[in-house]
Amino acid sequence: MRKSVLLWGVVIAMAVGPVVVRAGAYDSVVDIVNQSSWEIHQLYLSSTSDEEWGPDQLGEHVIGTGDTFQLHGIPCDDYDVRLVDEDGDACVVGGVTLCADADAWEITDEDLLACQVDTDE
Repeated sequence: MRKSVLLWGVVIAMAVGPVVVRAGAYDSVVDIVNQSSWEIHQLYLSSTSDEEWGPDQLGEHVIGTGDTFQLHGIPCDDYDVRLVDEDGDACVVGGVTLCADADAWEITDEDLLACQVDTDE
């Protein structure tokens, strides 16, 4: 009887094990590196297949020029990213792949200037 209970315990543990591993895919850490001349005060994400923006990912944080901010628990996906700089200027950068496999995304002056023009239109 004890062997049967132990055997079932092993079978259940093996069945649950892969679920825990897959859940780890949502524990990705992505570095957002600000290589632009402006501080980033707000950062919103939306899956490219979604119409709604999520919450501000920075909260009370600011990504200063040359600084890095880590996003935790972001599911691997292609995102539209809405950035708001120190002057309150907003821009949307489309189709950014964020995933632990691509563990860093750099924001440059060119990115901000190009998307600000596109967003203003």
